[in-house]
Amino acid sequence: MRRFPVLIATAASLALAGTAYAHPKLLSASPSANATVARPTHIELHFSEKLMPAFSKAELTMAAMPGMAAMKMASVAKLGPDGRTLIVTPNGSLPHGRYSVAWQVVSTDTHKVAGSYAFAVK
Repeated sequence: MRRFPVLIATAASLALAGTAYAHPKLLSASPSANATVARPTHIELHFSEKLMPAFSKAELTMAAMPGMAAMKMASVAKLGPDGRTLIVTPNGSLPHGRYSVAWQVVSTDTHKVAGSYAFAVK
């Protein structure tokens, strides 16, 4: 009889452990990594989990070119209606060049994840 409570406690802790180690993952992005695209009006980052808007952000940077240093581009990052998409909207048209998107998101289970990728505008 004493083993029954121990078995229940063990099963419960194993069931909760699966969710305790979940982290939001970037599933896809548009433009995609290493793509060359026409001037996008926005950038979409699709994640595996719902995000917390107050702690999720992204920064768009134009890569350095000959005679020009790397330049952060003014943009706004907002959560999409599905709660899993971070939408980055540049304040103006993006000139041709290479760009990086650095993102940091926090899911509703409070796990923080960060990453980045690059694309080019033709």
